[in-house]
Amino acid sequence: MNIIGRVTKNAQINTLTNSKKVVNFSIAINDNYKNKQGERVELTTYYNCSYWISPNVAKILTKGTLVELTGRASSNAWIGKDGEIKSGLNFHTSNIKLYGGGEKSKTERRPTAKPQKNEVANEDNEDDLPF
Repeated sequence: MNIIGRVTKNAQINTLTNSKKVVNFSIAINDNYKNKQGERVELTTYYNCSYWISPNVAKILTKGTLVELTGRASSNAWIGKDGEIKSGLNFHTSNIKLYGGGEKSKTERRPTAKPQKNEVANEDNEDDLPF
């Protein structure tokens, strides 16, 4: 399954008890439609995402970055401290494709014209087109 959305806040790296690292981030997917009255209705869906392959990806998953994710979706429900039923959507990410638009890192500055090694995606670059 593929989803496209914007990162809602900078990604965080969490280290588990077995020293394995996971990158956690969330994305928002915006959609809209017209209801029966002809009014445009805006709908935003949020996914809590996890990426286990490389913690280095957290540096580039900054707030506002447009990403396409490949993976599988799941949902969960729980009862909050206030006694209310809560629910959430999760996305277990296996591949990340960046489209840009996020905040620039304050600690790391890279020239934009220089091609960067693609550490994020596990795909072949067959397209040599400059656009």
